[in-house]
Amino acid sequence: MSQKGTQSIQFDEAPYIISSASIVGTKEGEGPLGKLFDVVGADDLFGENTWEEAESTLQKEAAALAMGKAKLAKEDIRYLFAGDLLGQSIATTFGLMELNIPLFGLYGACSTAGESLSLAAMAVAAGFGEQVLAVTSSHFASAEKQFRFPLEYANQRPLSATWTVTGSGAFVVGKRKTKARITGITTGKVVDYGIKDSMNMGAAMAPAACDTIYRNLVDFGRSPQDYDKIITGDLGYVGQEILIRLLREKGFDISGQHMDCGIEIFDRETQDTHSGGSGCGCSAVTLSAYLLPKLEKGEYQRILFVPTGALLSTVSFHEGKSVPGIAHGVVIEHA
Repeated sequence: MSQKGTQSIQFDEAPYIISSASIVGTKEGEGPLGKLFDVVGADDLFGENTWEEAESTLQKEAAALAMGKAKLAKEDIRYLFAGDLLGQSIATTFGLMELNIPLFGLYGACSTAGESLSLAAMAVAAGFGEQVLAVTSSHFASAEKQFRFPLEYANQRPLSATWTVTGSGAFVVGKRKTKARITGITTGKVVDYGIKDSMNMGAAMAPAACDTIYRNLVDFGRSPQDYDKIITGDLGYVGQEILIRLLREKGFDISGQHMDCGIEIFDRETQDTHSGGSGCGCSAVTLSAYLLPKLEKGEYQRILFVPTGALLSTVSFHEGKSVPGIAHGVVIEHA
């Protein structure tokens, strides 16, 4: 590994994404990417009694499916890097506990897919594990229950709001050669523009996405055109517009390369999702089901995957604090 610039790492021996899996809820299955996911649940409880237990089941099943695709047993996995949106990461704790694999529990809000893949790649590249597993999840109902309103309240959602994706993505990262490899990462910083609207996550996260993308381009000496796609996690339509404008002010125009997982996963007109999708699971399942197959086929040669997270809690929000953002960049290339 070698440091690049101030926030990035280039892997001299790039680790590979050996396999991945995506499991989603009913609404996601009805969206534009519905036929691409490995599993679409028959209902969003996934046979459990609570929304939180359902999210744990999502993680457990996604992890098992990813390991199965790689023809690996849980004993073959050296480390787990995993997280979710819930307090104390309980979806991860209860979902992955039975695997009995050493766990690094992560919280990067909706950027956790990028954080987990970054750390997984670092662990493999540094020789600390032959195979490691990165898992993230979110659930619409558990997130609404924790961060906003009980579902029974039936509150009206503003047009800037996003719809938390019910889904989990799991990725086995290792040294076995495949068609997709992680060649570099750019670790994000906390960026706070003073946004206090918890129903406008796109505006809160766009400055952090801008900072990470800008730093990636500078650290690696690249232009936006060096990537087939620059993909944010869940800025939605509102955040996308802000991101493009902020980067233009820094001298980079990514309008021709930019894609947002929150925009891709739902049809906002027919599914009433307003600004788009969000949540830890949004970028994870979109990467697994939609983006990696394009890389593996050679349709994309290099992408910059930048999951975005809003770092708020019910405590900080009710105490009048702003909503800082963070974004983690992962460079994935066709091998």
